Amino acid sequence: MTVEERRNNQSEEDYLESILILSDRLPVVHRIEVARRLGVSQAAVNKAVKLLCARGYVYEDGKHLYLTENGRAYASSVYEKHCIIRDYLIDRGVSPAAAESDACKMEHLVSEETFLMMKNAVAARRG
Repeated sequence: MTVEERRNNQSEEDYLESILILSDRLPVVHRIEVARRLGVSQAAVNKAVKLLCARGYVYEDGKHLYLTENGRAYASSVYEKHCIIRDYLIDRGVSPAAAESDACKMEHLVSEETFLMMKNAVAARRG
């Protein structure tokens, strides 16, 4: 995967993860909430939403954004990686703030093998 492909994949995953988190907290998700959460412009969100709709991950009713079944599954897997990596780092003494920040970057790059090791370590620690 090229650097550009990784960057696009990371951006796509960040949008999906944000929509997932917002949809769990709010009755409906608006573009402005996604923009605020990610610190991007509404124009950037509009562009991303068009792409996510074309890929079958998101649909909209004009004002509100919704994850499709495939979009929810993809976003949930990204968010699970994020949470496991964050918890793994915290368990090893990394500050919560640094672990959160690092997990945002690492979730897009970590191999399945490494992720499973982290997941097993976190599960073992939780008992």
